Amino acid sequence: MLNFKTNRMALYISAFFVVVLVLFAIFRDNSENITLNQAKEILNDKSVESIIATKEYAYLKTQHEVFKLPMSQVNPMMFKDYKVEVGSESNIIFYLFLFVLIVGIGSLVIRLLLKNMNEKVIEQKSSSLPSSALAIESIKSDVKFDDIGGISDVKVELEEIIDFMKNPKKYKSFGARMPRGVLLIGPPGVGKTMIAKAVASEANVPFFYQSGASFVQIYVGMGAKRVHELFVAAKKNAPSIIFIDEIDAVGKKREGQKNDEREATLNQLLTEMDGFEASSGVIVIAATNKIDVLDEALLRSGRFDRRVFVELPTKLERVSILSKYLEKVPHNLDISQVANMTVGFNGASLAALVNEAALLCIRHHDIQVTIEHIHQVKEKVIFGKKKLQILSEKQKQFRVTYQAAKAITATFYDIAFEKLMLSNEKLTPQTNEPFIKYELENRVKMLLSGMVACGIKYGEHSSDAKSDLDEAKELIKKMVNDYGMASYLIKNDNEEELMIGKLYTETGTFLESVQTVMNSVENILYENESITKKSVKAYLDEIL
Repeated sequence: MLNFKTNRMALYISAFFVVVLVLFAIFRDNSENITLNQAKEILNDKSVESIIATKEYAYLKTQHEVFKLPMSQVNPMMFKDYKVEVGSESNIIFYLFLFVLIVGIGSLVIRLLLKNMNEKVIEQKSSSLPSSALAIESIKSDVKFDDIGGISDVKVELEEIIDFMKNPKKYKSFGARMPRGVLLIGPPGVGKTMIAKAVASEANVPFFYQSGASFVQIYVGMGAKRVHELFVAAKKNAPSIIFIDEIDAVGKKREGQKNDEREATLNQLLTEMDGFEASSGVIVIAATNKIDVLDEALLRSGRFDRRVFVELPTKLERVSILSKYLEKVPHNLDISQVANMTVGFNGASLAALVNEAALLCIRHHDIQVTIEHIHQVKEKVIFGKKKLQILSEKQKQFRVTYQAAKAITATFYDIAFEKLMLSNEKLTPQTNEPFIKYELENRVKMLLSGMVACGIKYGEHSSDAKSDLDEAKELIKKMVNDYGMASYLIKNDNEEELMIGKLYTETGTFLESVQTVMNSVENILYENESITKKSVKAYLDEIL
């Protein structure tokens, strides 16, 4: 700002001197002094076009020059053949007025130029602001509840709000008020944003979408201003719905140590949702997967009155979701079978699974999606696509033994998986579902089995056991410290070591008893670099 003022002052001073120089050049006396004899010669030559007489000088104007002769030397008879005009000396007042007029016009022009420059600078700064200076407009939602599968419980909770927005008089006649806020709680990918859009579409009201992160600005006060603008726009279009995605970005608990930009934004949100400013006809729907970090003031009655938990879909809900996504995909699938394969998948993962299977089908020039396509892309959706590292012959043998042991152990203990690839670092993803003690022990055995098998066959194992070993240690630690699954509820110093040692020994005993199956599975993995659970089970059934 200081540099801008300095530049403007320098511009004014420069303009002043330019005007002075222009005036000096225009109005200075450019005539040449001559003597009486020179004047007579010029008059005799008949080259004088006009004569102007003033109090001090007589000015003789020729075609190209102007000469002046002091009036004290002038004889009136000299100009008898000429018409003499009476002039006056330079009028200082006239020139001062002219100077002021020119300076004023120049200042006006400069001000207009500066104003134009300022407007351009402000426009550039405004365009660089992250959405705060932009107009907030509603969007038209075209998502219906029928487009979303597996949300029957959630739909029941929200249909009342839709009816309220459509028929407010029915509820007001009973003295009931519309909920100020609805909080959708659930893990990522379960469709919280789609549900909010469906509510707006079913109620046929404007839908204002904002993410929590968009309120957290680097400019002081802009976040709170953004919240206010959002509610103003929603009120103008009431009844309407405001949807704030990932509200935990702005609604985290206040520590009270400082009043930073995020807390100022949260305070503004609380004020807008409170009774200080009427928000009639506006419902705020927010989504989060971290309700434990939200400020208590957000969760109290009068703000988010209703909480709706959106969980991972059950088998029947997965069937419903898959049916929606497969409607326009040519396929030969038993949807129930696919639903059984996708325990722990959310709606977004199921959409990705169907899309990846369709892309693979096109890539292979097949006419419809089959269960084999699903098998091939399932691991990619869960873990991501990884290319097998270039292994030496010895390293490949270790890898084959390692993966064969995991596949056999997982099949024997019925741990869910469909197909194992030689390149997979993990056989199955971690889940947060509750487990019984023996289920956790079986998973630890599966994680240790590759290392155990390599120890039996080669007397050592490779470094790729690290990921499985870390997970096994973490599970043992939780079983002892958090789940109370050790020998005693109060942990002993070496309890974790004893438990993992016991499971390691049991895994070794099991693998030594199925060496014929190990050999068969290793051969398939070595040749095909993949094997299905169904194939492994067939080998186990032969000896069990």
